[in-house]
Amino acid sequence: MRLAAVLLAICCAAPAAAVTCENVSFQDKRYTACTVAPARDKLRLFLKEQDRVLGSFRAVEGLADVTSLPFAMNAGMYHPDRAPVGLYIENGVEAMRVIPNAGPGNFGLLPNGVLCINDDSARVIETMRYIAESPVCRDATQSGPMLVIDGALHPRFLPDSTSRNLRNGVATSDAGDIAVFAISNEPVTFHEFGTFFRDYVQLPNALYFDGNVSKLHVPALNRSDFGRQMGPIVGVVE
Repeated sequence: MRLAAVLLAICCAAPAAAVTCENVSFQDKRYTACTVAPARDKLRLFLKEQDRVLGSFRAVEGLADVTSLPFAMNAGMYHPDRAPVGLYIENGVEAMRVIPNAGPGNFGLLPNGVLCINDDSARVIETMRYIAESPVCRDATQSGPMLVIDGALHPRFLPDSTSRNLRNGVATSDAGDIAVFAISNEPVTFHEFGTFFRDYVQLPNALYFDGNVSKLHVPALNRSDFGRQMGPIVGVVE
């Protein structure tokens, strides 16, 4: 089982080990998956430095408190000015409120969800559950749709869909001790991407980040995607 392998890798890793990333194949599609242990790896969100939107992995690497950036990816949808579409919290400061209602586009394809990050945990939480439970999140980003909800695919995903795109997202364990960030390395449908998280990653809840802009930064794999400027970015810093 994939989840068993992830758990084994986390529990047996040396305390100083950083996020681990690998290129994988599932159902004839290629992905890159990065496994993060939030209690070990310093997982953070990034949007601005003072009033300037960072927008790129290089800009994050240039921050004074970032010695190295072993992993990063875009982390949620944003407006043309790169302001977050939904909830955004960074270092305890809420920059955008949670959006509970349905709407146009992928973000509004309910249920959507929130990635809630604390010093020792990261949890994907369905938005209405997030509102009901009001968890404390040091950092949080809202996106949508959910890919996997309590082990089940999003009910609106169609097996025969012809809409394909590069896509990225994140799945977490119930306890929040494991997070797996993944990006497709070729165009996939929502159904294919959700199935990858449900059947390969095997964590109970997974959240879609984007498909128009899906980028990954992993120096260990000699990869740092460039192109369009980004809004929210999630990364592990050292």
